[in-house]
Amino acid sequence: MIVVRAPLRISFVGGGTDLPDFYHRRPGRVISTAIDKFVYVVVNRTPMIDRVTARYSITESVEKLEDLKHTRIRAALASFNINKSIEISSFASMPSKTGLGSSSSFSVALIKALNAFQGKKVDAGEAAEAASHLEIHLVGEPIGKQDQYAASFGGFNVIQFNPDESVNVTPVLIDYKKKLLLQDSLLLFYTGITRAASSVLTEQKANIDSKLQTLSEMADSVPEFAERVMRGDINGLGAMLHQGWLKKKSLASNVSNSTIDDLYNAGIDSGAWGGKILGAGGGGCVLFICPTDKKDLIRESVKKIASEKNLNEFREIPIKFVQSGTEVLYNGDQFQAPIA
Repeated sequence: MIVVRAPLRISFVGGGTDLPDFYHRRPGRVISTAIDKFVYVVVNRTPMIDRVTARYSITESVEKLEDLKHTRIRAALASFNINKSIEISSFASMPSKTGLGSSSSFSVALIKALNAFQGKKVDAGEAAEAASHLEIHLVGEPIGKQDQYAASFGGFNVIQFNPDESVNVTPVLIDYKKKLLLQDSLLLFYTGITRAASSVLTEQKANIDSKLQTLSEMADSVPEFAERVMRGDINGLGAMLHQGWLKKKSLASNVSNSTIDDLYNAGIDSGAWGGKILGAGGGGCVLFICPTDKKDLIRESVKKIASEKNLNEFREIPIKFVQSGTEVLYNGDQFQAPIA
């Protein structure tokens, strides 16, 4: 049995510039941090059972790999030439489609686990690139590469996507006290509204030509955001987050909606310096940067709107930053010869 854990992430500015249609023209950049919410993938060898079994929100057990409905598992197993005698299970700290990058965290964990299953080791960059290839090219998702790299490397990073497909991951070196101050200045709420990122990104991708200048400004804002993080300028970070959210909303018609706008405005009106919807948009989680002495008022105001909108799944999510990236927690196969 092999157990792999991958962290979820929160992204701050630059989201959307990790799409190939943009970074093939000029470098894309994002800044994000891994958080203490995780996706787990368990791979088990079943030599006496000539089937492929996948356990997630449902359980599938098939004799032929092509009959498996889970697109990422099916494509990944095919790419590793594994078509029998394997069981794959997944568990997560959060629901799917929250904007915290859980789908890509799953993909990175799966890639890491399948390599271990075949007796191979891959580093963070190799795992991130393989997961990106899986999702973008093998499955055909209209997504970018930031979530795969954020999950694979962990920590607080500036991630740059270059026209030649290379990716640079640069850690943001933050004083411990400043990191705690930023962490304590964040409020994260799960709206209870779920959506597939592809439904938002398809339109955003189609709009890249007309939004090239806006996306360039978003990518160019990342170095300044990183500098403010290192200086501990929390107020300034909030202002930048707000401006980034306004730009992001302009990228596609379905990035926001009236419910999200009402939740966001309630937070800002109650004293938050800035915020955004995490992920592609349209639902998921809303993040605020705020004075610590305004957090209770912001909580009360945002929860009031959620109640009025009948968002029954709405809740606050406590978070902490983590350094760990995707890692193999247990490998009971390491002393066994891999099955060809």
